[in-house]
Amino acid sequence: MALKGNKYGTHRVIEPQGVLTQAAWKIDNDMTKRYSNEIICDVISLNIDSASFTQIEEACEGDEKRIGEMIMGIVAERGKQQNPVTGSGGMFIGKVAYIGEDLKDRDLKVGDKIASLVSLSLTPLKIDKILAIHKDIDRVDIIGQAVLFESGIYAKLPDDMSEPLALAALDVAGAPAQARKLPKEGDSVLILGANGKSGVLCGYEAMKKVGPKGNVVGVVRNPKQVPALMELGVYNKVIVASATEPIAVLNAALEANDGKEYDISISCVNVESCEMSAILPVRDDGIVYFFSMATSFTKAALGAEGIGKDVTMIVGNGYTKDHAEITLNVLRENEKLRKLFDEKYC
Repeated sequence: MALKGNKYGTHRVIEPQGVLTQAAWKIDNDMTKRYSNEIICDVISLNIDSASFTQIEEACEGDEKRIGEMIMGIVAERGKQQNPVTGSGGMFIGKVAYIGEDLKDRDLKVGDKIASLVSLSLTPLKIDKILAIHKDIDRVDIIGQAVLFESGIYAKLPDDMSEPLALAALDVAGAPAQARKLPKEGDSVLILGANGKSGVLCGYEAMKKVGPKGNVVGVVRNPKQVPALMELGVYNKVIVASATEPIAVLNAALEANDGKEYDISISCVNVESCEMSAILPVRDDGIVYFFSMATSFTKAALGAEGIGKDVTMIVGNGYTKDHAEITLNVLRENEKLRKLFDEKYC
């Protein structure tokens, strides 16, 4: 009979002892160890967190061989895919290979294809071979295995869309679910990183929530992206400014909102030093939601204090109730978004 591990996976922590797997420097990725409250999957693909992949790609100067070597090196050293610079991971899709006896009552069977909805930064992972690297969509196809703990959440891949399409959407599932939850009718919402996966999904959900009296404004750096975004119908307006230049963002954002500050901003950027561009345009008592893993708590907290902004700042928790179904339903409801994801991320 297999041993029972800790619900949160601390039995896999190697160093330092006493922490959870996300905070651990090294965890045990030995897949021959079978615990009664774990699920082990044969991994098909990793979707590396955007901030993490961007950092790895820049460090390797875009060379695919070096990118693969760096990812293999991180996993070999740490037992998980956790970028030591950004601290972030990503998620995987795979086929269930083992279900511990304590989890047999779940609606899951060996052979089911699932997407992990917990970060690779806490997931025991073993890579035997990298098959392909898709730099344009931050995806890595591998032969390997990963562990889901008893507390780990996942989604069975739907029958009505391809695996790459579901993976692309589920990778950012927390964001559109929050974009549905946070605004109210008539609100103004500013979305930084408006052209990315999470950005367009957030725009769609925010537009539905604020209604015809609201205003959803996207921020992009490249003016060539504006026409296509407006054609999608997920923003009332799209402005052009670099999220690393907060005053430029502020001026353009206020102009797009009749000179008024915003009720909510959502940061979906994948580069550093964009905190103040999300904070500055928001009114006192408004909400700033940082979905970006490139966010610095120190810069956000001290920056808001420094300009005297009394705003509620929310860390981008990748989990929100029903977030997987909410996100997949966006692609079911909006043919233009589904077509975009199929063409750009699959």
